[in-house]
Amino acid sequence: MNLKHYYWYWKDAIPRRLCDEIINYGLRHQKGRAITGGQGQHRDLIKNPLSTKELKNLKKKRDSNIVWMDDNWIYKEISPYIRGANYSAGWNFQWNDAENCQFTIYTKNQYYGWHQDSWEEAYKTPGTMQGKIRKLSMTVSLSDQKEYSGGNLEFDFRQYSKIKSHVCKEINSKGSLVVFPSFVWHRVTPVTRGTRYSLVSWYLGDPFK
Repeated sequence: MNLKHYYWYWKDAIPRRLCDEIINYGLRHQKGRAITGGQGQHRDLIKNPLSTKELKNLKKKRDSNIVWMDDNWIYKEISPYIRGANYSAGWNFQWNDAENCQFTIYTKNQYYGWHQDSWEEAYKTPGTMQGKIRKLSMTVSLSDQKEYSGGNLEFDFRQYSKIKSHVCKEINSKGSLVVFPSFVWHRVTPVTRGTRYSLVSWYLGDPFK
């Protein structure tokens, strides 16, 4: 799919005070190991823990800790930017649902390798998400770049242009926000110092026709 814009961003969109509230709220909850879609996006790791082999394979792709959030006050703050990006970037994707937000913690040496947020098939699990796909992805930087090193959000545009890797420096400041189509390849490079906090969410709609 050829697009004029492959991401859309706002610098310092979310107030710093609110970023700190989200961080503190997330840290008060039990952290879990982040897993990939192939291992069950919302798998209960207490009832169904990863095997040694699964954990080894996971760490080849991703190493971070997360807390799931579904609080209305968070969605109320970020949803206008999703709608704004969808319109301003000219995507105009149909969407009508959102997944839980993911508060993500990257400490030293943690990362997320190249991946897409969308999958080959629509959700099959019964519920409001059944039959829908991820269309838009959103990341809010909850930390300032000065608080950590590494941990860059990078996009891979080689499917669409001659640019292989692009560092999204526009969202390095606290409260900055980026929205992009969920089929765009991206990664978070290893953190080399400090801790990087972010908030991620996905917006769903009917499969593209």
